[in-house]
Amino acid sequence: MFYKVLAKINKALLPSYTKKGLDLAKASKLQLAIIGWRYYVTKNALD
Repeated sequence: MFYKVLAKINKALLPSYTKKGLDLAKASKLQLAIIGWRYYVTKNALD
């Protein structure tokens, strides 16, 4: 339940780099950290 709420907050506040077509090889450290955080939360929300 906690991760589902957190995933909705992430979706509202954090940018979606897949919609922007971001190349992961050219992403900054901050962008990679945001991608990793969103992946972690989404993975746990689906469990």
